[in-house]
Amino acid sequence: MKTVLVVDDDLNICRITKLYLEKSGYTVVTANDGEQALTQFKELQPDFIVLDIMLPKRDGWSVCQKIRAMSDVPILMLTARAHVDERIEGLQMGADDYLVKPFDPNELVARVTTILRRTLIRTESAVPSNLYEVGSLRVDALSHDVTVEGQLVALPKKEYELLLFFVRNPNQVFTREDLIAKIWGWDFEGEDRVVDLYIKRLRQKLSAHTERKVDWNIRTVWGIGYKFEGPESC
Repeated sequence: MKTVLVVDDDLNICRITKLYLEKSGYTVVTANDGEQALTQFKELQPDFIVLDIMLPKRDGWSVCQKIRAMSDVPILMLTARAHVDERIEGLQMGADDYLVKPFDPNELVARVTTILRRTLIRTESAVPSNLYEVGSLRVDALSHDVTVEGQLVALPKKEYELLLFFVRNPNQVFTREDLIAKIWGWDFEGEDRVVDLYIKRLRQKLSAHTERKVDWNIRTVWGIGYKFEGPESC
């Protein structure tokens, strides 16, 4: 039986959503603020998360970002506004889908079921999601080990998180602002050039473990940002 974590500060929404999901065979746990959501996630490791954006203590954007850094669990975000920019932002931060309030509980259940089915098919047909191999580069998201040609590469926390984000999102261009939001958080107050410094360090440390031409690349896309590429682009 799949467990769904429903996060909303509206107790009535939690109650109704819980009722409809349980009728459809799901186990449901609720949380009413962002901090409680993170605690429940770490303790329960749910199979699905329904996450409101406007939450006390820590908003849904931050909760989504924290969870996505730890897990690929499907996330359906709830928003009280139908603004396209807000929906796009949620999807870019790692949400799998969104639903605008007020919503039909039957539609929410249908979306949860569809996303879980799609996730199961993708998981069964793919390599384990904790292991990323790009040419001679290997990143293990469970052990946090990074190797190049079998040689272990020691990386500080932020450098590791930046590399993991890249290997999880290959062939996509990200601006410095995108990377700061994903890795350092929206409340980061430093210069965006910190991204350049970290990428320079990553390139140096990873390429130092091979004498051959690297078969991966963190490519600079001039005027925009950075893009991680595999052997087919090198």
